[in-house]
Amino acid sequence: MNEKTPKDSHYARLRRQYRDRSGLRGEKNNRPKIEPSPFNDGELRLYGLHTVAAALRNKKRKLKKLSVTKNAFDRLGLDESELNCPVEVVAPKVLDSLVGSEAVHQGVVLETEPLKPRSLDELSDTDLVIVLDQVTDPHNVGAIMRSAVAFDAGALITTNRHSAQETGVLAKAASGALELIDHIAVRNLADALEELHKAGFTSFGLDSEGPLPLEPSLKGGHIALVLGAEGKGLRQKTRETVSVLARLDMPGAIKSLNVSNAAAISLYAARNYLTKK
Repeated sequence: MNEKTPKDSHYARLRRQYRDRSGLRGEKNNRPKIEPSPFNDGELRLYGLHTVAAALRNKKRKLKKLSVTKNAFDRLGLDESELNCPVEVVAPKVLDSLVGSEAVHQGVVLETEPLKPRSLDELSDTDLVIVLDQVTDPHNVGAIMRSAVAFDAGALITTNRHSAQETGVLAKAASGALELIDHIAVRNLADALEELHKAGFTSFGLDSEGPLPLEPSLKGGHIALVLGAEGKGLRQKTRETVSVLARLDMPGAIKSLNVSNAAAISLYAARNYLTKK
């Protein structure tokens, strides 16, 4: 007989339900790869030669453990006696198990506590800061940090919520810059901009449809560049609060850029203006 018994039908139904929920559809090779978390009991795992080397030099870092291959240890040029954490020489596959096989760890993983964001009243004496309005992509934020350090910005200001947090991905994208710039987290961005204004900063909100071009609009002795998230850009309250709403003029057919590229160009323009002022 070709009819299935009630028992067979029941098990077949259960198996179909399992496959539908898991997305496996019965194919073994389609199982999703589970990567390890970059965090371990409140600790952060940083990876990559430049990232880890910069973190090891940062006196503010609370280091937990350095896992490194023999080759990477030699490339870092470290003196183990000067390190303030245990060091374990391991095989590359051990590092894969710590940060995932997709992470370009270059043979080194550092377990550390995350840096504590600073408050706005701790802003150091600087003439240039960059402000991010809910930019959540860690690759973009890391790249912006790198540009900010390159153009000698004194701080990166973000909101406490809806912003990229310190992770191995962000640190790798920053390639050491995470250790070289103050990260200030604020509760309310509009209030923070008002405080910057009182401190003598002129804020420039970058918008592809801004009424004024950025470079000829630059003024004042202290500049805050404000950039919004990909797609939605600056929030309405932020647009209403900045001193000037400006655009980067593009001669080509494309009139908007990735936020990290826009940040690099605007940082160059602002630093060029401040140097010549």
